[in-house]
Amino acid sequence: MHLAHIEKTSLGFFPTPLVELSKLSQFLGGPKIFMKRDDLTGLALGGNKTRKLEYIMADALRQGCDTVITAGAAQSNHCRQTAAAAAMLNLECHLLLGGEAPNKAQGNLLLDQMFACHIHWTGANRKGEDIPRIFEQLKAKGKKPYLVPYGGSNELGAISFIDAVAELEHQKKGREFSHVVFASSSGGTHAGLILGKQIYNKTFELVGINIDKDTNIELPFEQLVTQLVNASAKTIGLDYTFSQEQLILNSDYVGGGYGIVGPQENEAIALTAKFEGILLDPVYTGRAMSGLIHLIRSGKITKNDEVLFWHTGGAPSLFAYADDLDFSQPDSVN
Repeated sequence: MHLAHIEKTSLGFFPTPLVELSKLSQFLGGPKIFMKRDDLTGLALGGNKTRKLEYIMADALRQGCDTVITAGAAQSNHCRQTAAAAAMLNLECHLLLGGEAPNKAQGNLLLDQMFACHIHWTGANRKGEDIPRIFEQLKAKGKKPYLVPYGGSNELGAISFIDAVAELEHQKKGREFSHVVFASSSGGTHAGLILGKQIYNKTFELVGINIDKDTNIELPFEQLVTQLVNASAKTIGLDYTFSQEQLILNSDYVGGGYGIVGPQENEAIALTAKFEGILLDPVYTGRAMSGLIHLIRSGKITKNDEVLFWHTGGAPSLFAYADDLDFSQPDSVN
């Protein structure tokens, strides 16, 4: 395996903390719950994309690019961290954001503007469908653009989560988790954790909580993740083949779809804030935590298990979703 020979650039603060959520666990009457706090990676208020960008941006610099281009939803955590990384590295940044320009910038969008990136509004296209057009326009202007994939989820992005599993190994002090639960969206984090589990011979069950009804426009999401695992393994010279049947992707909690906040996200955010003083976001970690809570309440994860929840960040978007969040009298928190 040749991971050490793949270049990366320093963008964040690692290792991120590993903490126990003892009060939330007690409230749920469930297993011991731990949290890997990638919301504290440091780059532009943190998030798991910082890990991916350390490898991806190093590749952009190696190729001599002067501009990066990526895409996402209007409140994309990935776009916010990409814009910040570009600012750190003195690269021009172009973001293609789904929707229309709002009257007032809030949350991640406000931060995007602070990083002086160029924003292109793309209507219904939030997954980079318009990137080729902007890419060619930038080349015509004499720029040397670099495409940062949607969610940072290519082989380089996935590889970064092998590092993350190694980091966890040094922190857990002999503890063996029964489950690792996380939000699964663009596939890179999921693929990297699968590879990390294989390389470090771990037995925990990887439970990806799907947060999007329409995760990929070209391939079924399960197929995308499987292909990314195997392509990433090949990139680092790892003799390993992953099959789609091995993938655990729970799609029971997508609710109204991407970015639609419902009672389950409200409850998960409220419980985590009340009992642990930790902020989740409405789109990703709030939905993934609601999945974990339901798995505990339904008995699929038992009180004898030890669970790790991987906090992938996203708290800045809370402010943009203020009208959809209601914590005035959450009955389940009383």
